[in-house]
Amino acid sequence: MKEFVMIYWSEPLGEIKLTPEGNMEVSKEWENWMGGIAAQNKLVSPGMRLGNEGRTVKPGNVVTNGPYAEIKEIVGGLSIFRAESIEEATEWAKSCPILNVGGNVEIRDIIQMNG
Repeated sequence: MKEFVMIYWSEPLGEIKLTPEGNMEVSKEWENWMGGIAAQNKLVSPGMRLGNEGRTVKPGNVVTNGPYAEIKEIVGGLSIFRAESIEEATEWAKSCPILNVGGNVEIRDIIQMNG
């Protein structure tokens, strides 16, 4: 069994505020989706939502602010799962709630580092 990371991409939401009911509905969709995978004992690390503040360090110790408003999509969060194959992980991603709001899911295998 291998580990895969699912990276959730979407357009920046800016200052869009959901109603309490809307927020609960979105949270419930994510809980149900992750809960189905966790029930199979294949959830390694639950979803982690990323904030809007960030920095990028470039060669020469150049530090810039980010994520940038001019980019179309940003990484909104990530989760780590166990799966038999990337095909199995891809099938899970097809029902990810981020797809309901125009986002997408990037699936990458995790390579363990020695030492």
